[in-house]
Amino acid sequence: MPDDVHEVYAIRYGHHSRRSPANFIDGDPHDILQPLDFFVWAIVGPSGAIVVDTGFDEAMGKKRQREMIKPVRDGLAALGIAADAIKTVIISHLHYDHCGNYDLFPKARYHLQDREMAYATGRCMCNGLLRHPFSVEHVTLMVRHVYGERVSFYSGDGEVAPGVILHRVGGHSDGLQVVRVETARGPVVLASDAAHYYANLLRRSPFPIVYNVGDMVQGWETIERLAGHPDRFIPGHDPLVTEIYPRASDKVDAWALHLPPLRSFVK
Repeated sequence: MPDDVHEVYAIRYGHHSRRSPANFIDGDPHDILQPLDFFVWAIVGPSGAIVVDTGFDEAMGKKRQREMIKPVRDGLAALGIAADAIKTVIISHLHYDHCGNYDLFPKARYHLQDREMAYATGRCMCNGLLRHPFSVEHVTLMVRHVYGERVSFYSGDGEVAPGVILHRVGGHSDGLQVVRVETARGPVVLASDAAHYYANLLRRSPFPIVYNVGDMVQGWETIERLAGHPDRFIPGHDPLVTEIYPRASDKVDAWALHLPPLRSFVK
């Protein structure tokens, strides 16, 4: 395998049942069941395993009334990845469902956008609506990691490893970053919450939790440009990922994103 080509896995750890009007800023006249799945992602290649986002634990799931399917540690272990050996963790943004479980990764360096840290610790957190998706405990622990010299900051684009590139798009959260990963089928873009569902991007209708709608709209164009093909961007919470991508094995809740999907979005 070339130094810049990787395998990418979506590892499902949680679930939340909800209806479709709650998932689009302009609602949805169909009013159908459209649940959220919660994922972390693993990038596996010559640089070793890289984890993208760290999810929430059982206590946070209960607090936020989200179902825990399988703890993140167990989901990673099922793929042969030991959380306590991970040295590189990318945090797409600091919302509660993307940056918990810090205790699982004692050796990790965290990779984060400057603007996300500034947003999560700045004046916007005086507003309850903007503050709601954050956990003060998670943000405080990230500050501690800063003081412990365990955080690498980025301002826009940056390379974490050959073939693993970060791009700030903002929108959902001010410092949200997407991850472009080189794979055998071409670049795959882990969009995280720049698009909760495929339909958010394809319909050009934001998920209602959004800091800057303009940034989100521009972010979709960036994602499409980086992916270069409609089948190579991966939304952050869409259960459809588990239907259209091959399962890594029948023993894991993980799906192989470096393999072609079973259906295409090309019209």
